[in-house]
Amino acid sequence: MTALLLAVVGGLLLLVYVAKADQRAVAGLQPVRVLVLTKAVPEGATSSELAAALEERQLPGTAVAPGAVTSLSELRGRVATTSLQPGEQLLLSRLADPAALEAAKGVTVPEGLHQVSVTLEPQRVVGASLAPGATVGVFLSTKDSTRLTLQKVLVTAVQGGAVGAEGGAAPQSTPLTVTLALSGADAQKVVFTAEHGTIWLSSEPSDAPSTQTSATTEKSLYS
Repeated sequence: MTALLLAVVGGLLLLVYVAKADQRAVAGLQPVRVLVLTKAVPEGATSSELAAALEERQLPGTAVAPGAVTSLSELRGRVATTSLQPGEQLLLSRLADPAALEAAKGVTVPEGLHQVSVTLEPQRVVGASLAPGATVGVFLSTKDSTRLTLQKVLVTAVQGGAVGAEGGAAPQSTPLTVTLALSGADAQKVVFTAEHGTIWLSSEPSDAPSTQTSATTEKSLYS
């Protein structure tokens, strides 16, 4: 009798698991409207030029790239930061304010440095007020501690940010992709933290005095 009961329970659990798996699969197949390039556009293409090269397509949710643009309103006031090819999903990270793109072209990256990009929420990027050519302090946080690890790091590009909404609604706040010029060792620290922790940036002018800090932990927070 016990063996029969266990078999029945096991069968029910299997049915529930299979049903939930089917639900997840169906959810992943739900169509999502995205904008896809129908012809190549050059770097610096305006929103109207981009709109003329785009068509709306429905793709399964699992096939939609993170940050894919879903509405022409998201193009307003922005230009392409790189050349785009037919068949690509248009990504928000490939759009920027024209002034920011021009500023990025004027930034000279010191020889021998790596350029590493991190995508952060606006509150982690000085309220989305950074521009190419600025220098920042980089706070790296892991599970147990936070520290101002890098100072006066050059910002070479900023993409994303607030996007105008239709009908006069308030702009939608979106993440920013910030590119930093770093030594190999410092780039490793930033990449590791992006994978396993969190990153905050502070505005730190190049003429600001250097600050030596120790890591803040839960134990030292109120000391």
